[in-house]
Amino acid sequence: MMTFEQTGLKPELLSAISEMGFEQPTPIQEKTIPHLLDNDNDLIALAQTGTGKTAAFGLPLLHNVDLNSKAVQALVLCPTRELCLQITRDLEAFSKNLRGFKNIAVYGGADIGKQIRELRSGGQIVVGTPGRVHDLIRRNVLNVSEIRWLVLDEADEMLTMGFKEEMDAILANTPAIKQTLLFSATMPAEITNMSKKYLNNPEELSVGRRNQGSDNVQHHYYVVQARDKYATLKRIADNYPNCYAIVFCRTRMETREVAERLMEDGYNADALHGDLSQAQRDQVMGRFRSKNLQMLVATDVAARGLDVTELTHVINYSLPDDPEVYIHRSGRTGRAGKKGISVSILHMRETGKMRQIEKVSNKKFDRKMVPGGEEICEVQLMHLVDKVVQTEVDNKRIDPYLDAIKEKFEGLNSDEILKRFVSVEFNRFLEYYKNAPDLNVHERESRGRDRGERGERGGRGGDRVNFSRLFINAGKKQNLNASRLLGVINENLKKKNIEIGKIDIQRKFSFFEIDSRYESDLINAMSNASMDGHTLKVDKVSGNAPAGGFQSPRGKKRDFSGSGNNSRRRQR
Repeated sequence: MMTFEQTGLKPELLSAISEMGFEQPTPIQEKTIPHLLDNDNDLIALAQTGTGKTAAFGLPLLHNVDLNSKAVQALVLCPTRELCLQITRDLEAFSKNLRGFKNIAVYGGADIGKQIRELRSGGQIVVGTPGRVHDLIRRNVLNVSEIRWLVLDEADEMLTMGFKEEMDAILANTPAIKQTLLFSATMPAEITNMSKKYLNNPEELSVGRRNQGSDNVQHHYYVVQARDKYATLKRIADNYPNCYAIVFCRTRMETREVAERLMEDGYNADALHGDLSQAQRDQVMGRFRSKNLQMLVATDVAARGLDVTELTHVINYSLPDDPEVYIHRSGRTGRAGKKGISVSILHMRETGKMRQIEKVSNKKFDRKMVPGGEEICEVQLMHLVDKVVQTEVDNKRIDPYLDAIKEKFEGLNSDEILKRFVSVEFNRFLEYYKNAPDLNVHERESRGRDRGERGERGGRGGDRVNFSRLFINAGKKQNLNASRLLGVINENLKKKNIEIGKIDIQRKFSFFEIDSRYESDLINAMSNASMDGHTLKVDKVSGNAPAGGFQSPRGKKRDFSGSGNNSRRRQR
């Protein structure tokens, strides 16, 4: 394998690289650095995020710039402020031994006056986001008419974020004769069109296949009901107590809601979305980078250019519509030679979309079952024990209290002390996951629903299960949801592995389907049941109304046979 010394870089750069602890270039660096040092052809380089692209183009730029001139000789465009700052920091580290070198970062959300002053003082390389670079060009502050190199880093991301007009305007101000370097993780049609428009007979280098996901990332997915996605997310977090993850949501609203629910439930999480000010964004990112946050809930746009190298998981709370966006998401874990897991929480109608992503990324996704309560409790117990074993003891501080501690434990044997000690933190998991329902959508259920079956669905062992439709006099007003309803059923019926069908939660009442063999058992078991002081009543839905009818607020009996909130459809 090639070493950095064999690339032909300047001694000043090699010494800086050595001080940083790097000895051998990554595959993209091994291919790109010699190419850029030996010729001035345009280049398209395809490589996943986290493969060392900054050094791949940054080291050759530093090798070739004229240190005796303060004019801007290279422009590096990137999609986000975070990536801009990351590239700037890397260039500063690589160039620490180059006397006379200066690079300038320009990006939105920062003092433009300071950036203008830095540009006027001169620098060989400018790293910037398209919006701010375009603004500075229009102000006649940034002159790119004589640059020798143009780098488009994460070009696919810049197009996805809607920077095409700014990029077109910037490139129109650059000289016709220059070396253009386009770095991208994927090669969508827009990038192909851009390369044809702005690059001159480019050579193409790639690490792995086009649009292929990283080999260091495992791809897992869970299939659940849409209403159980949040409960599944919590179980995944509990089943991986040391996870350090980004949770991707589709919209800003969903991001806020998921993050707020996680925080309310005691998880170490926060949100990153477009409604945050730059100061708020910096604060959240600072906490996440320092690992004071365990889970960052974000939209794709907000997470662009995020430089975190030690993620253990990427969790797709909502699958993206574009398979290439999934590749970008999953590429944020499994970086710098580490392993990572990309997790997707799917509802039944998303399995087709997942197959499409599998095909584009050339990766096989492994279906996993949502862990049950007992499994999670065992994981958490062992995690707690590991923490205790690994805790360092300050004998000087603890020894003075040992006699008093032993006196408190008098009468308890070692096993009893261990059980009580572990239970201090562990009891809440035991209580929370007591009677935890199975959240998985099983293949037979999925097939049954795909066929549109309502009255009966596939049962265990290939048997058919007939379902009875029941009414319960509690709904959203009584804080009833699907998970809580299943918990109430399990708690009162005292039987496991009973098929529960469709659940329909209304405002003051709800409907659900249960294996008809247990219909009478449940109605009898619930005769004296209550929930938060509210006396519960369960009846079979006969015809269009529950047995005995139900009084509406106006005193008239109403029909209840709807599916979904506020919908009423007469059964046939």
